[in-house]
Amino acid sequence: MAISERARKAALNDTAILAAARDVFIADKRAPISEVAERAGVGISALYRRYPSKEELLRVLCHDGLKTFIAAVEDAAAEPDGWTAFENFLRTVVIADVHSLTVHLAGTFTPTEEMDDDAARANDLAAVLFERARPSLRSGFVMADVTMLLEMCAAVRIPDAERTRELRERYLTVLLDGIRAGADLPGPTPTDEELGWRWRQ
Repeated sequence: MAISERARKAALNDTAILAAARDVFIADKRAPISEVAERAGVGISALYRRYPSKEELLRVLCHDGLKTFIAAVEDAAAEPDGWTAFENFLRTVVIADVHSLTVHLAGTFTPTEEMDDDAARANDLAAVLFERARPSLRSGFVMADVTMLLEMCAAVRIPDAERTRELRERYLTVLLDGIRAGADLPGPTPTDEELGWRWRQ
């Protein structure tokens, strides 16, 4: 069945709104929703028809990021070599800039039960990938360290989006070399409280 012109326009508007929201709220999570509408080139009424509140828009934005994370794990899992699968997963997530959403938007909305379920699934899938890579990893390197590693890459940001991507890949390569099998890491691993403090604000 051919898609109607109205449905096509609504889909284009939705894509524009989410892209604009990502840019606006990563730059300033306190920005008004009207700034998103302006950047997306849609009327505020069109935005509110799709997203009745700023919290709902933030919720959808972060849930989309979570789904991207899950897809990255699932795609990487098809690789037979454990280290290569783990590296491919990390590179995909860094390029997709998933963790910028966590770093900037955690604690700004109440997650839904579906989001909680997807978060648990994402953690379970990533843990399986991690265990496959474990023989190639430094002693003492744990899943919690992966979260911090991804946040480090997300912290690299300059005004040029393409250059930001290049720099993130550059430093991810340095970090990957650092977690290959070798001497024990100094200090204790991150705690659950340290990893989740943003969501409890």
